[in-house]
Amino acid sequence: MRWFFFLLLSVIGLDRFTKQLAIIFLRDTGESITIIPGLFSLTYAENRGIAFGMEFLPPGVLLILTTIIVSGVIIYALYQGNRQPLFLGSFGLIAGGGIGNLIDRFTTGRVVDFLYFDLYRGELFGQWIALWPIFNIADSAITIGACMLIIFYGRIFPDSTASGGNNVC
Repeated sequence: MRWFFFLLLSVIGLDRFTKQLAIIFLRDTGESITIIPGLFSLTYAENRGIAFGMEFLPPGVLLILTTIIVSGVIIYALYQGNRQPLFLGSFGLIAGGGIGNLIDRFTTGRVVDFLYFDLYRGELFGQWIALWPIFNIADSAITIGACMLIIFYGRIFPDSTASGGNNVC
């Protein structure tokens, strides 16, 4: 369980710290800081929706739904009984990222984003698009944790594959 709480608290701490830096150094300037020209920059954005800025729920409903999901992830991780490091690490990252973004939603009603990979900007099917959204440390932790669950499914949940269940990986 220490691994779960270590990652959960580390993600929350790093997420809060980096978001505060983004607010201090990026928000009021309106400028991006280029790290790798043409590829990666620090660009301040605020997101009232969910992934990719989609706003399909009222903010209050989104806050309640996010709280329920994050609580469910934590409860599942604590009471499931699986103590494998990959299981605890995956769920620690997901829960930490969820809490990091939830703190933003509770305090300001929007999530601070600042990491931008400029993979493609231009026209696609007659529409101007930026292929990759601006995101943050919490989003990264959630994504990495979810990918770990998919990639290491057979190791994290060995009973489900040993009994002849379908292995998706």
